Amino acid sequence: MKHRTSGRRLAAALLTLSTVTAVTGVLVTVPAAAVVPAAVAEAADTATLPVDTDIVSVGDAGYLTSREDADGATVLEWRKADGSVEPVGGATVGHDSRSDFLVTGENGGAITVRDMTGSAAPVTVDLATEFAAGAELVGVVGRDLFVQVPRAGGYHDLWLYTPNGEHTRKIQLSGYGNHVGFKVVASAGNDALVLVTTRYTSGATFRNQDSLALVDFVHGTSLRHERDTGKLVTGAGGALTLDYSARVEARSEGNRIIVDRAGKLPKEIQLDTFSQKAVIVGIVGDVLLYGVPGEAAGNSVTPLYAVDLFKADAQPYELLERFSSVAHAPDGAVHVRGVKNDADGLYRLFDGVQGSVPVVTRVASTGRDFAVTVLDTKVPTAVDLQQPGTPVRWEWTLSRPAFAMVTLTHVATGKKITLPGPVDRSTRPVMEWDGAIDGLAAPNGAYTWQLVAIPHGIGSAARASGTFQVTRQANPHDFNDNGSTDLLARDSSGTLWRDDLSDGPVDGQYTSVGRSAVGGGWQTYKHIEAVGQIGGAAHGDLVAVDAKGDLWTYLAKGDGTFAPRARVGGGWNVYDKITGGSDLTGDGRSDLVATATDGVAWLYKGTGDWTKPYASRVRLGSGWGGYNQITAVGNIAGAAAGDLVARDTAGVLWLYLGKGDGTFAPRTRVGSGWNMFSRLVGAGDVDNDGRPDLIGYGPQGTYLYRATGNWQSPFTRVSTRLYDGPGEGSAYSDIA
Repeated sequence: MKHRTSGRRLAAALLTLSTVTAVTGVLVTVPAAAVVPAAVAEAADTATLPVDTDIVSVGDAGYLTSREDADGATVLEWRKADGSVEPVGGATVGHDSRSDFLVTGENGGAITVRDMTGSAAPVTVDLATEFAAGAELVGVVGRDLFVQVPRAGGYHDLWLYTPNGEHTRKIQLSGYGNHVGFKVVASAGNDALVLVTTRYTSGATFRNQDSLALVDFVHGTSLRHERDTGKLVTGAGGALTLDYSARVEARSEGNRIIVDRAGKLPKEIQLDTFSQKAVIVGIVGDVLLYGVPGEAAGNSVTPLYAVDLFKADAQPYELLERFSSVAHAPDGAVHVRGVKNDADGLYRLFDGVQGSVPVVTRVASTGRDFAVTVLDTKVPTAVDLQQPGTPVRWEWTLSRPAFAMVTLTHVATGKKITLPGPVDRSTRPVMEWDGAIDGLAAPNGAYTWQLVAIPHGIGSAARASGTFQVTRQANPHDFNDNGSTDLLARDSSGTLWRDDLSDGPVDGQYTSVGRSAVGGGWQTYKHIEAVGQIGGAAHGDLVAVDAKGDLWTYLAKGDGTFAPRARVGGGWNVYDKITGGSDLTGDGRSDLVATATDGVAWLYKGTGDWTKPYASRVRLGSGWGGYNQITAVGNIAGAAAGDLVARDTAGVLWLYLGKGDGTFAPRTRVGSGWNMFSRLVGAGDVDNDGRPDLIGYGPQGTYLYRATGNWQSPFTRVSTRLYDGPGEGSAYSDIA
């Protein structure tokens, strides 16, 4: 039997063989190991089909369809092979899914058998007169009518009636058992597969049980009960061919399809928890078709699955992406209203070579394509992330509502982030990016974006891609090229750690948003100093002096790591303090200052050549022996060049404003109490205000000193959450 699978009520009942029973449910899940067989053939359409139309039956001369008009009334139409359409009237329609015969009229009253080929005149039969009041049509095979006739006690008998003018045939197919209902669900050769409902009584109680039986309607023999297990899932239908019969049974572990095969043991197909409402669509050759049908309008989310009955270990595979209704043709092919490769229409499935996938041909098209396409893209090609907190906006226009997501990938490092679109599916998804990846400021450079827009249920996802460029201002204390300050800390074991600082305050305080190990073995160095970029890249580099007095450079790769060290030269053990990162000479390059144990300070001018990063030293002057810390802080006071700060042994901090020629203005007292810090670090522009800042590290806490741009009062202190774990204030022997 086949009823339309839409949730909307039909104005007329539809009687058919070997097709889908109306159900709703979740899609059938195919095992992960299933392999879809070879590609399916597909031919050009020969007809058009209204979008809201379902297939009802198929004959040699045409096929019957069902749809609803604007008023919600059912419209039944016979679509002929020449493309013409003939409306089918009558309150009730019965039909054979394998022939051109239709039955119109009132079920239980006068019905008319119509040959849609026009080769035979219609024949009218009054069921109440021919049998008894309450007699009903329960199946049609060609011109043969299966009629359910009531008798005493609420029971029914099954009769076969073949109207043919004066030469009619009328045969009783069931005895006087406790049968309360019949329904023909499939036919093949001489046999029809009949669903029989039997009432069993025990004292004052009774129960109904469904079973499947065969009847030879050509010879008019009585019903032969094939299965009476009490486990039959009635709404799942059945299938019958000359070689196979199929049914769905309920088991303790869930529903499963049972296929009886001529000369072989039955084949069982277990349906998992997501496919319990699957129905049997039919059998084509050696392939069983099943699934959960949806609506003709395309709201279904359920594919049509197939499984090879010829191969013992065959797994289910998807044949159509979605389907709503099915009818069987006289040649054994199955016609399915559904979707394949996003194209909506009527498909013919017929037998290929034994053991192979059925051949699928689209014979009618609705003209509807369910694939999502990108109609318009609004994506910036250049993204400035210098100011944190300003989201970057992407927007697309899609052909139909879909859930969208975009993946951004940094080309150089492979780092990526996926941004989800709106929770509700939309034709205009908008996504915003805060400029972070894995909680860190995103690195500079080239990026790719890849959009995926996934529709609900039917249709292929849309995909689009492109590129954009991220830029931030260079920061001499940035080692992973994302514009934010990095701090390097060496612990007692010699491991060097890198902390990526937030571009702005988090809950009012500056903090680390990510810590990673640079590597071990750094205990060999007396001095480690971040010196700005000396290798020509936008990010900063390191220098280190070992115990022998050799100076080494570590060029940053821009991903938080460093290239193998390169030796600059020896003799640096004469210096007790070094600092770098400020442009003291006004040429745009970072310079280095070193103070010797005799109190003389020396300037090493940056060359811009990473193989020989510094020119010969130039004497700055004496008197620097009174300081236990000097720090290059960059241009904090708004003058033409970089500046230095120096802390004396009393804990007073002094500012040396650079003149831009490698010399300094007379020192200015900043303030006292700076001996609370074991290390002062020129940290670059921590707060993104365009001025470099200073960080003080020590057992009593780590603080950020934001540059004010005023040389008379150059810093404003801000609390941080840097190195604030237990013992971290004294855990590191060097901070750079």
